[in-house]
Amino acid sequence: MMASLFLLAAAEEVSANPLTVDGGLILWTWLIFGLLLILLKKTAWPQILQAVREREQRLEAQIEDAERNRAEAAALLEEHKRLLAGGRAEAQEIVARGKAAGEKERAAILARAREEQESLLERARKEIAAERDKALVALRREAVEIALSAATRLVEKNLDSAANRRLVTSYLADIAKQS
Repeated sequence: MMASLFLLAAAEEVSANPLTVDGGLILWTWLIFGLLLILLKKTAWPQILQAVREREQRLEAQIEDAERNRAEAAALLEEHKRLLAGGRAEAQEIVARGKAAGEKERAAILARAREEQESLLERARKEIAAERDKALVALRREAVEIALSAATRLVEKNLDSAANRRLVTSYLADIAKQS
């Protein structure tokens, strides 16, 4: 028991002054640290280095993938912009063609309307001329009938030439009043 009291007193003495250097403690600390370092170097260090290398390779692969994806995204963006511009140009061209086709159709419709108007006017003129001709023919027939009826009256009365002239003149005046 004495020995343990002695050790306890020595430990209290060492712990009482933290600035004192114990050579044996330093030697044992360095020896344990060296053994631990050798043991770690042979067992754990290769595995740690391998894990670090694998992580480094994964990170490099991820960086390469990210660069490749960024380049693909930039190319796709440029393609999208090009297609969008092409689509806009095509839409404008379609609108322009539609306007031109509309103008052509409008001009064609106007031309047809003018042709129809001209044909209707021509037909109306022909109908008016035909009606006028019919009226003239009817008027001539009526004049002939009137002249025949006047001649019949003259022949029936057998008047002299002066009386005949007066009768025809008055009959023609009556016809002019009726027209």
